Amino acid sequence: MASRYAALSRRELATLVPELLLIGQLIDRSGMAWCISAWGREEMAQVAIEEWSGASPVYTRRMQDALGYRGTDVVTIFKGLQLDIGAPPQFMDFRYTVHDPWHGEFHLDHCGALMDVEPMGEPYVVSMCHDIEDPTFDATAVATNARAQVRPVHRPPRSSPEEHPHCRWTVTIDESFPPVAPLPAYDEVARTYAATVGLDAIDPADEGRSDYTGPLLSDLDFAAFSHSALVRIADEVCLQMHLLNLSFQVAVRKRASGAMAREICTKQLVGIAGLAAERLHRALRLPEGIPGAMRVLELHPLLNPAAYHDAAVGESSVTVGPSAASADGGWAALLGPDRPGPLQAIVRAVDPHLDVEVLGSDEAFTAHVVRREVAAREAGEVAVTRFSSGASFAFQPRRSLPITPA
Repeated sequence: MASRYAALSRRELATLVPELLLIGQLIDRSGMAWCISAWGREEMAQVAIEEWSGASPVYTRRMQDALGYRGTDVVTIFKGLQLDIGAPPQFMDFRYTVHDPWHGEFHLDHCGALMDVEPMGEPYVVSMCHDIEDPTFDATAVATNARAQVRPVHRPPRSSPEEHPHCRWTVTIDESFPPVAPLPAYDEVARTYAATVGLDAIDPADEGRSDYTGPLLSDLDFAAFSHSALVRIADEVCLQMHLLNLSFQVAVRKRASGAMAREICTKQLVGIAGLAAERLHRALRLPEGIPGAMRVLELHPLLNPAAYHDAAVGESSVTVGPSAASADGGWAALLGPDRPGPLQAIVRAVDPHLDVEVLGSDEAFTAHVVRREVAAREAGEVAVTRFSSGASFAFQPRRSLPITPA
């Protein structure tokens, strides 16, 4: 099935891709709040470790293959981070130094995730910047080289709000290092349809960049990529979100009964669904009312990529049928006639007077978008996610410069 993003212009796609990367980062601002409520800070950190370690090696290799930069060196690792929902551009402002193929560094001039957790207190900063980052950075690097080690030079807690950069890390690849083994969640995620689903090929004849071969760039200029490359990147980023959520669900199900696990995963979805819809509607300057809501639904990561999630978007309704997404049991399995919350959050981000009426079965249903007289209040799950500074974060123009070995 052709990508739903193919109808966008190249300029619109260049705006969309960083938005999708940031939306992927904000999934945890939604999900982890409910894990803290259920199990406390320390267990939340373990969920995050299992979640990111299970998904990131899978989707990192997918992006390497899509853009033709598969390798075993630090440049390959850094390119992967630039296209990773765990490190959205500018919000997680990674700055890279390459010494040689096997030695490099990065520091964060701005860490949006740190800005989110610092007000929660030092224990939460330590959980994120120490307990979670140590294993998950290595898990991301293992997609490129199992003998890569990512180690801190310095990191928060900060002595003062003026301390910059927020953190600094070294990346070293050495054959003498013991290979990093993936966590058990990786094997389960790697068996999903999302891990192997085929997407539209990039047309090398398109105007613009069709791959990310060549030197590492300081900042990716998405406008330099071709139309078909941007379509593929957008679809891959949506798959990153689905893979991350599938890994999150694996971690949650280890700790919760069926009903409790479904409740936590649904709350996560409602929160990110609403905030993602708001950002997409604003960034792409989409219409108001029902027409705008339908465009947001068509472009929303919940229903993309088209090759993974079967959904037909009409003038005022969306029909969802069985697909690889529903077979995986991820976000798609949390939708249905008795579970309108995620779709309600999406349409109400466009206009709080909008609602959905869902008819059919859990396997196949049609959601009709309707207008109500009285505006609905924002869902509590969306309000929780809005706590993140990423909710209002604005991207700025950047120059894209090649990085040569220091």
